[in-house]
Parts: sequence; structure tokens; C-alpha cells
Amino acid sequence: MRQHHAEEGLGDPARRIAEAEAELAATGTYTHTPRELEHGARLAWRNANRCIGRLYWRSLRVRDLRHLDSAEAIAAACADHLRQAAPGGRIRPLITVFAPDRPGRPGPRIWNDQLIRYAGHVQRDGHVIGDPRAAGLTAYARQLGWRGAGTAFDVLPLVVQEAPHRRPRLFPLPGDAILEVPLEHPEFTWWAGLGLRWYAVPALAGMCLEIGGICYGAAPFNGWYMGTEIGARNLADTDRYNLLPLLAHRLGLDTATDRSLWKDRALVELNRSVLHSFDRAGVTITDHHTESVRFLTHLEREESHGRTVGADWSWIVPPLSGSATPVFHRTYDDVRCTPAYVHHPEAHARARGEDPVPAQHRPPRRDLV
Repeated sequence: MRQHHAEEGLGDPARRIAEAEAELAATGTYTHTPRELEHGARLAWRNANRCIGRLYWRSLRVRDLRHLDSAEAIAAACADHLRQAAPGGRIRPLITVFAPDRPGRPGPRIWNDQLIRYAGHVQRDGHVIGDPRAAGLTAYARQLGWRGAGTAFDVLPLVVQEAPHRRPRLFPLPGDAILEVPLEHPEFTWWAGLGLRWYAVPALAGMCLEIGGICYGAAPFNGWYMGTEIGARNLADTDRYNLLPLLAHRLGLDTATDRSLWKDRALVELNRSVLHSFDRAGVTITDHHTESVRFLTHLEREESHGRTVGADWSWIVPPLSGSATPVFHRTYDDVRCTPAYVHHPEAHARARGEDPVPAQHRPPRRDLV
């Protein structure tokens, strides 16, 4: 509260702190004002050490939906979030905040680590069709009645849990809430025939927004993609879609030895495809060279205000052409500040389709909604 009042020029915070302390003494918790919630969410983005795109932290729009705690209402609001985040393909930083945890009454949780995530269908031979990262949650969704089409790009339903003692429920995302970009290549006409695509809005849903000791366990938020997140990680990592061998074969590259740099050449073409396709579709995306310069601008601005910027070098440096970007050639202090977006261990478990609630405390299974 002192930080909020100081940075926003709101004067002495003593009266507001006294109000919060009185509410805390009476109820075991306290309630943020809408302005406190908005500023806290923006500060959490500013404090995100792994995010290179923090220059625009003040532009984050906050949807205050703390009155919602039912699975149906949360799922519908998540679909609205995706619609509002990408009007006409123009991505806007947005967060939707649902009911917080209260003493003895945890708030709702969204099991999906992102609002949109492609399923991972494990075959009998162990091969995965789709995204291996989502194999666990896909299996859990199937237990609850979901099937999907069995393709490499089936969008998983939302898995929403009202409270730890309640069985999670499934809610398929409406088609108009899912903006996807088919991937083409600026030179190779055969590329479009591969049927590759990716979704436009990277809305993180499994992290907890912590502001002043209050935990908002369901608070999906998004910025826009940097091309390498899709082209150098999601589609290229060996434990994800692992497309480099396929693309190298189609490009006629020598894959007999790594010294031919076939991986590097295929990786560049894949990233060219992502940027080209998003641009052609009119969907917001940035590239790693532009974003690296913007991050240094962010550092300069924050330092001019006397604020230390925490950063994790291994995440700030792009996964493609790292030394060709200016963020590579310096060090950072990985200091942790609050408010913050936090990954709790149980959130990782839920994203893997593992129920953190002991079996003996689970209610009967529910069907697909």
C-alpha cells in the first residue's frame, strides 16, 4: 500500500493501512480496492524476472471479476478474456482476476497452464500426437469425458475447480474465442501443406497473482507472443512438437551430422514462418531482436526512477541468435520483488493432470459440461 500510494501520488497511506489492518484483525484477511488490484497486477508484471516484454507494464488492463467463484461463470469469463484480448488480431495485455483465497476457503483454480493449450494424445507405442507437454492434462480430461478429434492441434477444454474439495469440471472453449494462425512460409509453397498452426493469445492461467499477502489463484493474463516462443520452443523443442527433423528433410538438408548445422538452418526457417504468418494474418507478434532493444529501454526507464530491475538471464536472452541481441552482453540481478506472479507446486501438478487433493477426499467424478 505504501508503494501504491507513493508511485501513484495518493498521499499518506496511513488511513488506508489502518482500514486494512482492522479488516485483517476481524476476518483474517482484507480486500484490495479496485485501484490497488489494478496497480498490484501491473507491478507483478513489472517484477516478472523471466519476462522480456515488460516495457509496457503500465498498459495492462485489469478485469476485476473477484465476485465470480463458480466454475460456469469462470469458464465463460475466460472465453470473454480471449475475445477481449485479441480484437481483430490486435493483442492487448489483459488480466482477469477471480475470487481470492480466504482463510479456510481457498479460491477457484484453473488447471490449464494456459487458457489455450493443444492436447497431447499418447499412443500405445508411446508416441504423442500433439503437444507432449499437455499429455497429462489430456489424459485427465479424457477421464472426465472429453475425447477430442485426435489431431495434433486439438484445443483442450478448460479444467476449472471451484475449490480443492470440489471435482474439477470441463468446459470446451467456444470457437469464436480461439484465434489461430495457420503457418506458411514466405518462400516455400509446400510449407502450408504441413498443416501447422498456433494460437494467437498466450494467456497464462496456472500462476498465482500475489499482492500484499493475498493470493489470487485464478488470474489468467496475457501479453503477445515473441516469435521464438513458438518457433524456437513450442514447435521445435525435442520434448514438444520436435519439428526440426521433419523440416530439415523437406528442406533437403544434410542431417547425417550436426556439423552441417541443419538444426540451426531449419530453426531459422521455422521462425521466419511464424513471423511471416502472424504478420500476414494481422495478428500482433514481436521478434527477439526488437524485444531485446525494448527490454534495455525498460531497464533505463526503471533505473531512472531509482528502481532495480530483476531479471533471469537464462530467460531474458532469446533461444535463437542470443549473442546477436543486446540483452546477451550484460548481466542481471535475479532479485525477487513483490507483488508477483508465482508458480506454486500444486499448480504444476494440476497442469500435469495430477489432482493435489488426496483420493479419499475426492467427490464422485462429474461428466463433461
